[in-house]
Amino acid sequence: MNGNNKVKVVIVGAGLMGTGIAHAFAIAGFQTVLVDISAESLDKAYSNVSEILKTGVKLGKISELEAENALGSLNLERNLSVGAKNADWVIETVSENLEAKKAVVRTAKEVMAEGGIIATNTSALSVTEIGAALPDPDRFVGMHFFNPVHKMKLVELVRGHATTDETIARTRDLCEAIGKTSIVVNESPGLTTSRMSALLGNEAMYMLQEGTASAEDIDTALRMGFNHPMGPLELGDLTGWDTRLSVLKYLHSTLGEKFRPCPLIIKMVAAGHFGRKAGQGVYKYEDGKRVPGSGLEVKVS
Repeated sequence: MNGNNKVKVVIVGAGLMGTGIAHAFAIAGFQTVLVDISAESLDKAYSNVSEILKTGVKLGKISELEAENALGSLNLERNLSVGAKNADWVIETVSENLEAKKAVVRTAKEVMAEGGIIATNTSALSVTEIGAALPDPDRFVGMHFFNPVHKMKLVELVRGHATTDETIARTRDLCEAIGKTSIVVNESPGLTTSRMSALLGNEAMYMLQEGTASAEDIDTALRMGFNHPMGPLELGDLTGWDTRLSVLKYLHSTLGEKFRPCPLIIKMVAAGHFGRKAGQGVYKYEDGKRVPGSGLEVKVS
């Protein structure tokens, strides 16, 4: 896509995913606006994008000028109506709450450019149901990025009931412009990757609960035996077990018994042990780094 600096992309939600998506568009030269009602979240996101860029410079992946230009392309805004004004694209990454997502897309639609496309980064909720909040859901699509966005190349494009071929084609071009590979998925609970990942992580937690193997060994088995970059328990800590539990509950209700959440996940979430963001999950974390040998031990009677 030529002339990226003339295309305005708005990301709503300055959490982990929103930050990564904002970085991806800023480094590709798009006019990038990150929107969040929390000034603290926006400041943290800007700092994290800056650190990713600095690391890229140190590793020789980008030049200092490219890093400076990327930061210059990134703007922060607390008011969605202001931030999304005349936007060509809006990508919402707010919490996995149907009504919250509907409210975001309705507000964005009122102020964005005519013909603009709205995307949702949801990993489990219905694209069709969210898009139904719009008068023209044909220009609404799922755009599921993966964490960490600056390292993961895949984007799942989710076709809702009303999503047109033109919308899919334009969104695939957008993915290509930021160096991502896209696949197209017809809407289904859990899509492809979330469904498989949820099942894998849930089974890993059942094995941990049953004392089949230690947390470290379960993760090592997947990394070394199947060449996964990260074990299922490490990934759950990174994603957040509260998020994982929400997804599993949804999949259990829609796809059946095989997705029943492991009781250990329910206990961990009740205890506030959400993972890396809480400093405690299956592993303990200090300053965002995993503490060696801190894997959860489950005593089996």
